[in-house]
Amino acid sequence: MSKQTSSKKAPGKKAPGARSAGPGGAATVPAPAAAPAPETDGSPSLELSRRRLLGTVGAAGAAGLVAGGAGGALGVSAAQTGPQDAAKAVTSIGSTEVPFRTARAGQQAGITTPLQATGHLVAFDLAPDADRRTAAALLRRWSRTAEELMAGRTPDADTGVALDAGPSSLTVTFGFGHSFFGRTGLTKRRPVQLDPLPDFSADALDAGRSNGDLWIQIGADDALVAFHALRALQKDAAGSARLRWQMNGFNRTPGATAHPMTARNLMGQIDGTNNPKPSDRDFDERIFVGRDAEQDWMHGGSYAVVRRIRMLLDDWEKRSRHEQERVIGRRKDNGAPLTGGSETTPMRLDASGPDGLPVIPANAHARIAAPESNQGAAMLRRPFSFHDGFREDGAPDAGLLFVCWQADPLRAFTQVQRKLDRGDALSRFLRHEASGLYAVPPAAEPGDYVGRPLLEG
Repeated sequence: MSKQTSSKKAPGKKAPGARSAGPGGAATVPAPAAAPAPETDGSPSLELSRRRLLGTVGAAGAAGLVAGGAGGALGVSAAQTGPQDAAKAVTSIGSTEVPFRTARAGQQAGITTPLQATGHLVAFDLAPDADRRTAAALLRRWSRTAEELMAGRTPDADTGVALDAGPSSLTVTFGFGHSFFGRTGLTKRRPVQLDPLPDFSADALDAGRSNGDLWIQIGADDALVAFHALRALQKDAAGSARLRWQMNGFNRTPGATAHPMTARNLMGQIDGTNNPKPSDRDFDERIFVGRDAEQDWMHGGSYAVVRRIRMLLDDWEKRSRHEQERVIGRRKDNGAPLTGGSETTPMRLDASGPDGLPVIPANAHARIAAPESNQGAAMLRRPFSFHDGFREDGAPDAGLLFVCWQADPLRAFTQVQRKLDRGDALSRFLRHEASGLYAVPPAAEPGDYVGRPLLEG
């Protein structure tokens, strides 16, 4: 928001709209002008989109923002903001829009989009009597609703939850689970990359919170906007699909730090330093499905692996900072490798200390997960943290909603996780409690819906 400004006034004179001193020197704010009564004839021309409403807030600030139509002042006036600021529109992270049909080379939004402050991961199973035609109609409704919401517009029969908010970087991303293809008679078009993930020794998976026919990832920088999207999509599914599981997550709010930073997880560690970058020469090759894929409807799409990973924070927090850093292989304060430098300094995996032992321990998480240790295997990690209260023993039910993207899960997630499963020092502080793998097709063409080439091809 714009900063407050002030100007000097001649003695004995008041600037227009200035506050006067009340009893005891307390300032009193003049009542704002009454807002015009809203029209009630339902004319579409009188309806404001969430994005347009945000853009008009600055003008309302000159006379005082009015809530509820009955005159409940929010306390913003020209005297508080200054005459120059009063003429400026209020700007915020809420005004940021992510296009539904753009993204890199046709990929869905929510993959390379910067991390948002809040998110929902949700899976649905098709209704028992649903078929391919039912699924196509549902994806058509979902795509229409997602496009409207991401543009800051409100769909028909809206709840009004986020009526006064901007788009807030909202993204909605759709994917298909392994079981979706059997339910819709499309097993011949199921990619081999959707074969179930192998069992890992550290898994303690809850089947009721894993997999699912359809998967949706929702992200936004405003919690109400994210919930609004979740509710709208859930309503769209009525009669066609039923909720299988839902998980809610969060990240640091954009702008909370003095400059952009790699996110921290609930262990306090900087998490995502070695993520592939869109500027990398081989980024698309690693993350998105190429044209040589067996299933042409997945060209430009990606595969998402989703894991609910509970962190044993009570055990972790008993460890000294030195111990924690050796488990990870990086410094806790700035994310630099233990071999020195800054967060982005390459790890010197061959460096030894005075004792002859590796500076970065052989079982350190950063060493084992590094592409150099996995024949170049890499995935784009895009997680949310979660906290779902406390367990019966008082320990926090908290951790990471791990989401990673790759062109081939077998060569990326599965390869790295197998190695972590055999000797990662961090594993003793983690519990993998839910899992899913989803084929995420490219974005819909204008006037189309997500997944049409599969469902109607």
